[in-house]
Formats: sequence, C-alpha cells, structure tokens
Amino acid sequence: MMVIYHCFGGSHSSVTAAAIHLGLLPRNRLPTAAELLALPYFDGRSRGEEGELKFMGTDVYGNSVYAVGKKNLGGRFEALLYDLAATLGVQRQEILLLNTSPLVNLFMRIGGFTSRRIGLTLLGRPVVVRGTRRAFASLVEFVEQNQHLWMPACALSGTPARRG
Repeated sequence: MMVIYHCFGGSHSSVTAAAIHLGLLPRNRLPTAAELLALPYFDGRSRGEEGELKFMGTDVYGNSVYAVGKKNLGGRFEALLYDLAATLGVQRQEILLLNTSPLVNLFMRIGGFTSRRIGLTLLGRPVVVRGTRRAFASLVEFVEQNQHLWMPACALSGTPARRG
C-alpha cells in the first residue's frame, strides 16, 4: 500500500506525520528542534515542488510512505489522485491519502510562509519548528487514529500472522 500524507506545502505537517508513522520521531515525547530539522524534506521544499510525492520510507508492514504538498487543490487533490490511480489500474485500496492540513496551526502557517514562500528561512524556520512542536501531540494522535487503515488485521488484534 502507498500511504500518502498531504498538506498545503508538503514541508511540515505531512512530513512530520510520515516520520511519526515510520518511527523516525518518538511518539512518547516532544521531538527537539534538531530532530525535526534532521527529517528529510522538513522545511526543505522549494517553490514549485508542490505536487511532487516525496518518498519518506517503508514501514514495518511494507507500506511505502510519502509526503506531498497540494497547494490550493484542497479536496480536489484526493479526487485527482484516486482518479489517476484508477486510470493507471491501481486499486483504490492500495492508496491511502491522509490530510494533515487541519492540524496546521498559526505558527506553522506563518513560519512556513516566511521560510518557504518568501525565502526568509532564518526567521521562519524557528517559528515553524515551534508550531510543529505545538502540533506534535495532535499529529501523533492523527497517525495512531488512522493506523488501522494500513496495518494488517493480525497486527491490530495482536494475533501472529499465519504463513502459507
């Protein structure tokens, strides 16, 4: 399965949620600024890279995990990806789209705009890191609330998987 976390710019909430999913960030404590900044693609996208799927890694269940920015597409983004997948013969259940945009706070918006959009990284990055740390518990909760969608049933029940 492809698990795709998406937000406006694809640099902060989607990258952080994907990192939580993959175990690149702890779920039981607030990550440091250095831990966030060490993530691939965190506050690193350039203008015009929205829409590019960024591979974040493969989870323990073999799912490919991505982060992407959708800019102003909103809900049309998911329809577009599902329609494209169907056109390419990919079954809908093989793609999971998870929207992290509702978890973005004002600090993340201001910091992301300042850092990514107008290029004042020195000013914007500390603000977006602060915002991401403030949103972190919500991002962890979001990932955990959706994990039943990508985990095999045996993993959810605690039953060992059968081998052929």
